[in-house]
Amino acid sequence: MKREDIKVCVLRVGGTNCDAETKRSVEELGVQTEIVHVKEMVKRRNLMEYSALVFPGGFSYGDYVRAGVVWAKCILARLGKELKTFVDENRPILGICNGFQVLVEAGLLPGYDGISSHLEAALATNSPPGYNCRWVYIKHENKGKCVFTQEIPKGKILRMPVAHSEGRFIFAKEKEKKYLERLYESDQLVLRYCDKNGEYAEGRFPTNPNSSFHDIAGICNPEGTIFGLMPHPERAFYWWQHPDWTRQERMPQYGDGKLVFESLIGYLVNRT
Repeated sequence: MKREDIKVCVLRVGGTNCDAETKRSVEELGVQTEIVHVKEMVKRRNLMEYSALVFPGGFSYGDYVRAGVVWAKCILARLGKELKTFVDENRPILGICNGFQVLVEAGLLPGYDGISSHLEAALATNSPPGYNCRWVYIKHENKGKCVFTQEIPKGKILRMPVAHSEGRFIFAKEKEKKYLERLYESDQLVLRYCDKNGEYAEGRFPTNPNSSFHDIAGICNPEGTIFGLMPHPERAFYWWQHPDWTRQERMPQYGDGKLVFESLIGYLVNRT
């Protein structure tokens, strides 16, 4: 697919607040990008016109009930058929922060056996509780399946910000061992919280900002085409977004967040 023919849709609803930054990041790589309100998408019924779909960060519908659940149920009820076709055709879907919560609540992640009608995981209230906004280090764990990190070497340490109140990735206690093994067996584990030297957080705050199980910061589905992560790559795209850029003698033009979007576009360009 030619780069200029790629069209990426950034969905939004009331409460999303990272759609503009996400659109800018994708457009920086030379592809068409549109921000579309869910109501407009339902009206147009044109989801299949897009090469990739992004659920951005924010607080959709005020995070009432629990983070991401209202948006997830809305999508399934009003665009479920189109979404299933989108997934079946292996068109990429990215969920950032609140978008990750939406993908989990909609049953798209972990997606062990396709779109699940019941929750296989959850993004629970942070521990310690409260809104946590800070820059963190994360280690890339994927062996190459996730299309959103194919440009990132395994073991590379990345730096991005988090900003959430419900980012603690968990499985049901009785299924933790089984589901974690499945993540590893299917190469679905993508990102884990670590320190700047790459040592895993082992649940320690603030290296792990929410007490996420197994320090999980991001996972993909078994096909590698659906990816959810709590850190914000669109807020770590340019050098001037870094909090300490004024203390550095030299900064690279782009931050680590660019690698996520570059991987996505590279996958789409190479699709037949």
